[in-house]
Amino acid sequence: MSRDTEVSEGALLWEPSEEVVANARVTHFLHWLWDRGVTAESYDDLWRWSVTEVDAFWDAIWSYFKVVGERGDGPVRAGGGMPVDGLSWFPGTTVNYAANALRRAAEAPDEPMVIFRSEAGGHRVINGRELCMQVAEVRAGLARLGVGRGDRVVGYVPNIPEALICFLATASLGAIWSSCSPDFGASSVIDRFAQIEPKVMIAVDGYAYNGKRFDRRGVVSEIEAELPTLAATVLIPYLDPASTPEGLRAGISYADLPATDHDTLEFEDVPFDHPLWVVYSSGTTGLPKPIVHGHGGVVLEHLKALSFHQDLGPGDVFFWYTTTGWMMWNYLVGGLLVGSTVVLYDGAPIDLWKMAADTGITYMGVGAPYITSCAKQGEKPGEQYDLSGLRGIGSTGSPLPPEGFSWVYEAIGKDLLLGSLSGGTDLCTGFVGPSVLLPLYAGVLQCRSLGAKVEAYDDAGKAVSDEVGELVITEPMPSMPVSFWNDPDGARYRESYFEMYPGIWRHGDWIKIRPDGGCVIYGRSDSTLNRGGIRMGTADFYRVVEAFPEIADSLVIDTGRLGQEGRLILYVQPAEGGELSDDLIGRLARELRSALSPRHVPDEIHAVPGIPRTLSGKKLEVPVRKILQGTPVDQAANRDSLANPEVLEHFIPPS
Repeated sequence: MSRDTEVSEGALLWEPSEEVVANARVTHFLHWLWDRGVTAESYDDLWRWSVTEVDAFWDAIWSYFKVVGERGDGPVRAGGGMPVDGLSWFPGTTVNYAANALRRAAEAPDEPMVIFRSEAGGHRVINGRELCMQVAEVRAGLARLGVGRGDRVVGYVPNIPEALICFLATASLGAIWSSCSPDFGASSVIDRFAQIEPKVMIAVDGYAYNGKRFDRRGVVSEIEAELPTLAATVLIPYLDPASTPEGLRAGISYADLPATDHDTLEFEDVPFDHPLWVVYSSGTTGLPKPIVHGHGGVVLEHLKALSFHQDLGPGDVFFWYTTTGWMMWNYLVGGLLVGSTVVLYDGAPIDLWKMAADTGITYMGVGAPYITSCAKQGEKPGEQYDLSGLRGIGSTGSPLPPEGFSWVYEAIGKDLLLGSLSGGTDLCTGFVGPSVLLPLYAGVLQCRSLGAKVEAYDDAGKAVSDEVGELVITEPMPSMPVSFWNDPDGARYRESYFEMYPGIWRHGDWIKIRPDGGCVIYGRSDSTLNRGGIRMGTADFYRVVEAFPEIADSLVIDTGRLGQEGRLILYVQPAEGGELSDDLIGRLARELRSALSPRHVPDEIHAVPGIPRTLSGKKLEVPVRKILQGTPVDQAANRDSLANPEVLEHFIPPS
């Protein structure tokens, strides 16, 4: 990807064929609705009905998917307008996530449900019968350790089958799951897990990444020492089969956890809003916010999103490159809800396209930076591997520039849908994303998701069209947090999303909603570049800068404060073997002046060895801004939540 291959935003890249539309799962849903008196003729009609007749839509999702549970005869909603106001979904209904996730496994015991690959060469296939049996045995083992409804089980685990099995076993008991990947440092994990006071911790002895082995037994001991509520620490000998739990205060081996005399699946029926898991805000500053999602809300949202937006179902093989510390892991395992085979991968993103070909992946999800990197390196996986079975590619984590969209169709193939989606840990889903019913334009997310009344608000709190505004959600969704943990009066919850517009969810992104319903995301609104009154999201800036082949990565910071314009500082990580020369600085300035505006030419440009990113790949814009404004590094950013904390020192301003 270079400046010579720039693609204009809005260039048409893909249109669905009549066959694709006819076979789409959302088309089947439309026909099902027609039989029940709902006459939506198009995606836009369906979206408008879903956000206008909110109760009818979510009730239809329950009925259409034949959710395993007791619906009862209660209303869809009761209480306040939003969860923070006391809203409850489906009062009187009982459900269990695990019962729904394992339905297909029980119905098709010989079909593969889980495929596992690792960088180190690990390879396992688990069929439906084996998955159900292993979940049942671990469930009984956890119960033997005293785990029951409402208890917390935490995992310090990579993306391996044991993580999935322990999560499903926990959910089947009505207990609450939470996980961190083992690349998190001890203090980062303690900051998360200590808040929820777990009863059992599942942990690995170590992991491998990019050809290196990392022994984490010492870290596990540190974490255990700070979690006094633990009744047991279950050690998985993942890095070294000879590892034992010796030295752990409450250690047992994973081999001793399953109760092999209990291989019958059982599920605890819980209320719709009963906590399923706790996920965390990025935690780059302060204690991470522990976000609680409910069983029923996640079941309905992931059934809807994966079936109608990713177009997944039985026969599909679903993969997303993620760790257990990112909400995309929770989204990935949701593939089981729609009957798909899920692919779990542990390791560095090496030869992912080859793995897609080898395992028959039909839908492959990655972070936007991975696509951008492949494009910049000139990769052509469609020529190297047989990817003919690939029907869709997902991209998330940060805005994908139009050139990234175009590269997918040039380098992989024309007969697939690039599903760029935007959402967040907060709702554990994408609320702007793809649809197989609609054309795809470069740099444009195709639609607002069903059931997600996403709007762009101006400064006065009014909805605007074809203008950049604050991304808000004006109607509730079942996968909005049930609560934050240890937030009895909802103060932290309200402050996080509802402070700017009372009763309206403000997500913190800039969005433009086009007249055709397509959406463009411009980055975080709290890291806006405000130059001479011209506000711009950082995504526009990165698109220009990172099109230069001499630049591997970049970070732009506006140091201005309220009522006071600051300096615009650009940090660039040169490509391998490159340097930030005077010539490159001049060309950058000229291109930014031409592509954006004279006001967006940086006051300073600095070369740095790396751009700080969170463990889930997000650039550290706001914390670096705080560092530049004088906040000490350790107050501005939590080093243990970063993939490369060592680079922070290069952003400290000279004294």
